[in-house]
Amino acid sequence: MTQLQNPTIRLATWNIRKCVGLDRRRDPHRVARTIAGLDADVVVLQEADKRLGSRPAALTRDIVESETDLLPTDVGGHEASIGFHGNAVLLAPGFDVTDHHAVHLPGVEPRGALILDVDGPVAMRIVAVHLGLMRSSRRAQLAAIRARLAALPKRPTVVLGDFNEWSLHRGLEPLVGFDVHAPGRSFHAARPVAALDRIAIDEAFELRDAAVVENKQTRVASDHLPVWGDLRLQTTTSISS
Repeated sequence: MTQLQNPTIRLATWNIRKCVGLDRRRDPHRVARTIAGLDADVVVLQEADKRLGSRPAALTRDIVESETDLLPTDVGGHEASIGFHGNAVLLAPGFDVTDHHAVHLPGVEPRGALILDVDGPVAMRIVAVHLGLMRSSRRAQLAAIRARLAALPKRPTVVLGDFNEWSLHRGLEPLVGFDVHAPGRSFHAARPVAALDRIAIDEAFELRDAAVVENKQTRVASDHLPVWGDLRLQTTTSISS
């Protein structure tokens, strides 16, 4: 972020399981401290709100703002939540949302995605997802997202979140044109066996580095481990694309 020209930015994704850890404690402060430790410019969260009643935020705006250097984006249109269908996006200061879309997705379960256009150190499009448990639903959901993206002006785009896909080779076919990166096994946090959390980048980006964060804190804070990726625009791509 210290580079003025074509900076490398860090994006992270984490399913925080409504802030309930493997010790069965709901501890949003622990989750916020873990997020702060990711040192990311953009953090995409899944299960950021509770799913019953008015679906209030499990991780509240005041906790995010007091314990991290990030700011929740106000794009979900739901007063009680910081997100949409549990998806939330946190941004570092200097990034501004210029356009956003909350997309209802098809499938057996109620699912949604957030599409955000942001300007700042890098101008890009962020797609935050938590895909369904059934592969047929995941394919339909990704197809719906691709259709929505095709209707928007072209912009460097990254899709990230909990893809819920156990296979490294099947199930994500609608993401043609994207490189899908699974930095490592992120589920189950107590004994990681599956790379469910992924980062998909279009041809505008190059992935510089990526990893799963596995330490004493992340192994108990949720049933997923956080995943991060360092991205940079390809040198032939203008940030105004």
